[in-house]
Amino acid sequence: MESNKIITSPPRGLAILALVGPSFVWAAEFIGSGEVILSTRVGAILGPTVLWAIVVGVLLKFWIGMAGARYTVCTGEGMIDMISRLPGPKNWGVWITLVAQFAAGTISIGSLATAAGIFLHSLTGLSPMLSGWLVTIFALAIVWTDMFNILKMIMSFFVLVVILGVLYVAVKVFPDMGTFLKGFLFTLPEVPEWALTARGIHANPWREILPLLGWAAGGFASQVWYTYWIIGAGYGASAGRGYGQPADEHLLKNMSTALARKIKGWCHVVYTDASLAMVIGVVTTVGFLLAGAGVLGPNQLAPEGPEVATTLATIFSSRWGSFGGLIFMIAGACALIGTQIGQLAGWPRLLADTFRICFPSFNQRFEWKWQFRLFLGYFLLTNMVIVFSFGLKPVVIVKLSAILDGLLLTPFQALWVLLGLYVVMPKMLSAEAGKILRPHWIFAVGLMMAFLVFGYFCVFQMPFVW
Repeated sequence: MESNKIITSPPRGLAILALVGPSFVWAAEFIGSGEVILSTRVGAILGPTVLWAIVVGVLLKFWIGMAGARYTVCTGEGMIDMISRLPGPKNWGVWITLVAQFAAGTISIGSLATAAGIFLHSLTGLSPMLSGWLVTIFALAIVWTDMFNILKMIMSFFVLVVILGVLYVAVKVFPDMGTFLKGFLFTLPEVPEWALTARGIHANPWREILPLLGWAAGGFASQVWYTYWIIGAGYGASAGRGYGQPADEHLLKNMSTALARKIKGWCHVVYTDASLAMVIGVVTTVGFLLAGAGVLGPNQLAPEGPEVATTLATIFSSRWGSFGGLIFMIAGACALIGTQIGQLAGWPRLLADTFRICFPSFNQRFEWKWQFRLFLGYFLLTNMVIVFSFGLKPVVIVKLSAILDGLLLTPFQALWVLLGLYVVMPKMLSAEAGKILRPHWIFAVGLMMAFLVFGYFCVFQMPFVW
């Protein structure tokens, strides 16, 4: 088969590290407002005692993202096409995704533009509104080229800057080891007295913790996008296929044992790549939370409005001079701009896929590249409006976007990916390939845990804090 020539043999051993790349795009995309603003704010209010929330959020979503990427490596199609194949009424899951993600994408991308604009304003002196627009235009220009290698290099640079910056600050304020380890014991701290009198802070700690859980490792969309970065890198069955098309069902039904073993080797590459993203996500998010706990908490500050960036810069500068404040501000700005690039690279792809499946005439009228660019144009316009309208309330809209994209659909996504791996994919493969590519039971455990934990938060906690 010609596909045997396209799908190259996977690297082995340390050679795998030379091909990791989707993880940097994934990590740079989800290291953004949730880390820079929410983690720092939660650290200031609740301290290191909620480090467990970061581990829970990142680890459970890691299983969703990695399992979805494994499906893509084995079939060559992204997560939205997988959802379209779920048992039940035609495309029911895709319709739910379209409606929810159209709203979530609009608000989330706008919130990132607002937050990034405030940080850029603090660094350059330009107005927050103009800065937000400039961030959007810069990110759109990068994404417009639709070249994965360029995206990977830019996002890798942003990840490096963010990690170095936040670690510099976190090390300076690192608590004693006993306090640090207690943060992983699943305790629920009380909101301190000073915080109760501050604007926007409620006595119920879940009001601060839930948005952090929602944005840890990104939301529903981030896990979908990871399958796109796998396609862009050409792992396994996605090699040479490009975006915006379902799996080659003829190839899958006639897949040979040799080809299946080759693809299974690419699954191991995904495990390494996704694990790297998980480590980056945990370390960086913990770093931002410790920075907030060590600097803002003792000063009884939990900024919410346009003073988010300036307060952080002032406090850090007062303790370590202008260099410390500058490092934190650059790291924060890079995290937010990197996330904006990732979101503008991902959400138009997600919506283009949902429209392609739900409205076949849309796919016939526009080639995929222009479907993608139409949604880019839409987000450019909505960003301009949101930055203009809500530019002074970054925390409010970041929290809202965290709930919409990070919590509401996540239990469904975990269940959908579980069905995709264990029900949908076996029917697509030849009998021989199905045996070789059968997922390990640990994926079912991880996905069921994600479904139950995030389902609990949505049903038993979220209704009582909003």
